[in-house]
Amino acid sequence: MIRKNLAYLFFFFAAGPVFAQQAVVSSDKKVMNEFMDKRFGMFIHFGPVTLRGTEIGWSRNHEVAQDEYDSLYREFDPVLFDADAWVKTAKDAGMKYLTITAKHHDGFCLWPTAVSSYNITNSPFKRDIVGELAKACRRQGITFCVYFTVLDWHDPDYPTKSPYDSTKNVKGDMGRFVSTMEKELKEIVTQYHPFMLWFDGYWEKYWTLADGREIYRYLKTLDPKVIINNRLGKMPPALSDTTSVGDFLTPEQQIGQLNMKEPWESCITICNQWAWRPNDQMKSLSQCIQTLVKAAGGNGNLLFNVGPMMDGRMEARQVTRLKEVGQWLKKYGESIYATKGGPYLPNETFTTTRKGNKIYLHILQRGTGELVLPALPGATIKKAAWMNGSAIAFTQDAATGYRIALPATMPDENCSVIVLETDRDAEELPVVQH
Repeated sequence: MIRKNLAYLFFFFAAGPVFAQQAVVSSDKKVMNEFMDKRFGMFIHFGPVTLRGTEIGWSRNHEVAQDEYDSLYREFDPVLFDADAWVKTAKDAGMKYLTITAKHHDGFCLWPTAVSSYNITNSPFKRDIVGELAKACRRQGITFCVYFTVLDWHDPDYPTKSPYDSTKNVKGDMGRFVSTMEKELKEIVTQYHPFMLWFDGYWEKYWTLADGREIYRYLKTLDPKVIINNRLGKMPPALSDTTSVGDFLTPEQQIGQLNMKEPWESCITICNQWAWRPNDQMKSLSQCIQTLVKAAGGNGNLLFNVGPMMDGRMEARQVTRLKEVGQWLKKYGESIYATKGGPYLPNETFTTTRKGNKIYLHILQRGTGELVLPALPGATIKKAAWMNGSAIAFTQDAATGYRIALPATMPDENCSVIVLETDRDAEELPVVQH
């Protein structure tokens, strides 16, 4: 993922202007809308580094010496990898798409590329992990997507070998490096046909805005409908301006704010590390559900990351936690999928989504036991009811808006949902400040 420490300091999400000439919004709005309707996807960080349990890419030349790190593929044999099991975990969690790290900053390729020998076929495992996942996704009705880095500390043409030591810089050849990228990406697009490409690694000085624009242009010649995140440019991924290149914003390890103009997707880990780490602290069920709910309430998607173990299995505790999220979505998924964020600004007590003449009020904490909602401009709430449950009494006051008394015991301890029916299309309402 993104460069640690310094890079994280730049991640502040803002609703900046859209510059169509920089491809901030996809030319195919139908495909972009289809992606945003999915709301919930699985991110998977996986590679030989799982043999050490350290972070993918970033532990090279740090916790793990470069030569040792670059040799791990010779032992990499995740014999219990089962693409259908991974995809089923995503499906059981209520996820609609899956994104695999085909190539991270360490340069190792999880598919049998003809461009580089540093790939899965030269490991003891030999099988095409990317290809097997693509097929499993299509069998199970999950949208297949691919992560790909724009830096590669292993490639001899890339002008640095370590982000931690500038003395390890080499002359490199970025023209040839970009050409190599295009060849690898052509394999991925033409062989596996991903719905979306998720780029990373834009921040180092060797990668230029011109490089990003060239790759974006090239990919659209291969597949005009493929959508691409905004990390091909030089702007921090939660922002947009004339240096943005891509179709949607990507705040990392934080939830984006309500943004009705620009599509966005937060990428967040289920534990702390992107790649698998023994005994890594895992988020509670409440944290997982409320992370998803807050993303949808802000009109964004959630790409939720897991890191499979060295033998190819996902940890049983993570699989269980994701299944619990899926059980919540079986009850309340109508309030998440194919909705819009708002109309109320999210806060610590509640967040809202909307579809047609319904507003879905997600209660994050009971608080004082009473919800106060500002009046809706040009609209009236006609009915209120617990989702899949009984009606709820509410009062309307011209000065304060709507008041809803909450019971001492909520229907769902993690996140209860109230459905508000309005007398007009709620999707047309402006954002309501409160």
